[in-house]
Amino acid sequence: MAGNTAGAGTAPETWSEKAKVSISKEGGNEILFGSLTQTIDIDLGDKDIEQIVTTSGGRLVKYNPQDMTTVTLEAYPLEAGTLTGATADTDGTGFFDLMNTGAAAEPQLLSANHTRDRYRISILWTNDISATTYAHSALSAQAYKGLRFVGCGFFTSVKPSFTDGVLKFTVQMKIPAFKKDRTTNLKIESGNGTATLTALGRFTATTNW
Repeated sequence: MAGNTAGAGTAPETWSEKAKVSISKEGGNEILFGSLTQTIDIDLGDKDIEQIVTTSGGRLVKYNPQDMTTVTLEAYPLEAGTLTGATADTDGTGFFDLMNTGAAAEPQLLSANHTRDRYRISILWTNDISATTYAHSALSAQAYKGLRFVGCGFFTSVKPSFTDGVLKFTVQMKIPAFKKDRTTNLKIESGNGTATLTALGRFTATTNW
């Protein structure tokens, strides 16, 4: 994961070692996955162009729609999912419920179904390493620095592997650049310590952040 150990007001050389990760179901609370996650990869969708060659030797530019962004996590949960019904932010314990309907009680029984829930993922690199600051939180003081990626989309892949003698899950989320109404599904923001990086709002069908 990624983050740093620099103190308040100290600019890090790089974001390294630690990151804060939270996932919110549309209309639900934040689920915290930083303690389970080992690696984070963000493949931002290309905003590509093509050229059209004219008979005069000139070039016309054709704009292609932005591709989907893919976020991949490698993580080590011990449970099938996270129990539903939490009334506040809670620690995540598994990933199968991100693709299917979750369980409200133990034992968790998760079956494949046709449900496709929309989620928001927040990833924050910061030198505010307090236990009460999460990926979706405001930085606790203007002195703290941070870089945050936020995307709203769908989990499309949850693959467990025991190849190396330890159970690892590779989880993928795909994020279209925009909703049907052209509202953006992607946001990248940062604060350099001179202004507060504000908290994300509740994720709903009408509000991404």
